[in-house]
Amino acid sequence: MPATPARSRAPLALALVVVAVAVAVQALLVPLFAAPAANLAPRDLPVVVAGPAPLAGELADRLAAARPGAFEVTVVPDAATADRALRDREAYAAFVAGPDGVALHTAPAASPTVAALLGEAAGQLSGGRPVPVVAVVPADPDDPRGAGFAAGFLPFAMTGMLAGALLALLVRGRVARLAGLVGYAVLAGAAGTLVLHDWLGVIDGSWLAEAAAVSLFALAAAGTVAGLGAVLGRAGIGLGALLVFLLGNPLSAVSAAPELLPQPWGAIGQWLPVGAGGTLLRSTAFFDGAGGEQAALVLAGYAVAGLALVLLARSAAPARTPGADPAAREARPAATAH
Repeated sequence: MPATPARSRAPLALALVVVAVAVAVQALLVPLFAAPAANLAPRDLPVVVAGPAPLAGELADRLAAARPGAFEVTVVPDAATADRALRDREAYAAFVAGPDGVALHTAPAASPTVAALLGEAAGQLSGGRPVPVVAVVPADPDDPRGAGFAAGFLPFAMTGMLAGALLALLVRGRVARLAGLVGYAVLAGAAGTLVLHDWLGVIDGSWLAEAAAVSLFALAAAGTVAGLGAVLGRAGIGLGALLVFLLGNPLSAVSAAPELLPQPWGAIGQWLPVGAGGTLLRSTAFFDGAGGEQAALVLAGYAVAGLALVLLARSAAPARTPGADPAAREARPAATAH
């Protein structure tokens, strides 16, 4: 029987809708990923100015005047206090004023990108003269630019999203899903640390602390997707993917620093799993956990919320196709007999 015009037009209309939605999503995602990277610049970046009161005050004023709004300046009396602020992740660098000029103390482990930018700023303040640079908290020697850390961390978000989606789609029963989430988190923490710490050597802190940080992130990412998927179905999985990857990845600042992104996006990124996970692992690997308290609480919140959603969701029975239904198989021969 030939297809009616209405039936032939329906697949074409659906194809056009799919194409329009895909292009619209692309138009949103390209600027979401590209704009933060294309507009990296200091915005209220925490720095320290250290030295005797007259010199330090003058240097702080010059720094604020040179780039208005770029720096959040704290003045301290000496270099030792400034270095302590760097180790505690209270600032990214310190401009140390002395009788011989300005020296720059940096924490490349916090962000090699920021350390490079501040090196340029110090050169401008010194009138083009060479500025001594002291790396108080250096980056790992096997990853001086931090590219390995960023590239190695972001796949954790993809695998966490995938694990959560598969558990929501394929596994039935609250207990089984919970066991899957916990098992995934433990194994992901161990495997991820083995790769980043032992194999690639891009992190060099306490192995157990690093594994715990990766496990917490894995539980937060997978738990968010699995929990939303358990409650809302496929729409929940899409929402979880949006939070964990599509929004979380470009706003995470894992390869830069939150204060370099346009605001408020840099701050928002730290309240999403990827941004919080990157901050926590960096703090654990290079700063003995300093500066990672908020990130740990954010990840714990996502993890607890995800597990709670899994517990609260109704345990749906596996979907059956008509051919797989025993009653349907029994009824089919009877209907044929008649």
